[in-house]
Amino acid sequence: MSASPISPTKESRKPVTTRTLALKKQRGEPITMLTAYDYPTAMAVDRAGIDSILVGDSLGMVVLGYENTLPVTMEDMLHHCKAVARGASTALLIGDMPFMSFQVSIEQAVRNAGRFLQEAGMHAVKLEGGSERAGAVAAITGAGIPVMGHLGLTPQSVNALGGFAAQAKTVESAKKLVDDALILQDAGAFSLVLEAIPAQLAELVSKKLEIPTIGIGAGLGCDGQVLVTHDLLGLFDRFTPKFARQYTQLHEIIGEAFTSFRDDVEARAFPEDSHSVFMKPEVWDELLDALGE
Repeated sequence: MSASPISPTKESRKPVTTRTLALKKQRGEPITMLTAYDYPTAMAVDRAGIDSILVGDSLGMVVLGYENTLPVTMEDMLHHCKAVARGASTALLIGDMPFMSFQVSIEQAVRNAGRFLQEAGMHAVKLEGGSERAGAVAAITGAGIPVMGHLGLTPQSVNALGGFAAQAKTVESAKKLVDDALILQDAGAFSLVLEAIPAQLAELVSKKLEIPTIGIGAGLGCDGQVLVTHDLLGLFDRFTPKFARQYTQLHEIIGEAFTSFRDDVEARAFPEDSHSVFMKPEVWDELLDALGE
């Protein structure tokens, strides 16, 4: 029996590395990335042939129910990263460094980054911020830990940014983003996420950089694209970002399944005999005799 056309076999697919992404940029081949926060989702994303899995701190909103990503802790991230690492075998795994895990000191940043690899099975980490994070990026990469940067709409700075709005729309802010991108590249970042910035700017940055860019709400000019899987699947119904394409509506489908289960139980239509285990008649009769029934 042949393998599914959308599911490369484990034997046919080599593990994706940071070098793989660099080569894809050189060849002009688009890079794919999705988020995952648990074992079964990681397995499904991996089997679909996605290049990289980001265990994003977006789990704070789509899994844990917070209003934003700020309450997410290192322990939260490590817990979910471990589950993803058990489910994926070939995708490049990137752990998102949560709020205040890398801002206090460079030493703390290196220590926490190391935990993602040593304890949680990640291959790299991602952190938000521009030139102000160059020292941390250099130190983390100096410790042998690959770092992905993140510019534009940086959710951990939601309060400073005044909300979840598109960024770098003025000459001054756009120029700073270009400068920050080059600084992060020089600091050793192997890739950059560009979130919610003008498409022309994202394309310009992508052409200026030697390292690959991964866009989310940043147009087609990036070297790759990432979406939050819950947005892609229609699993998060609180809101849908403008830049997210819903490929299905699982929240509605799941709701219908739950309602059908409730109706079947209330109507005593579930479980049926096929879902149950029964004693052999002679054993049942013997039990009734023993009980005096």
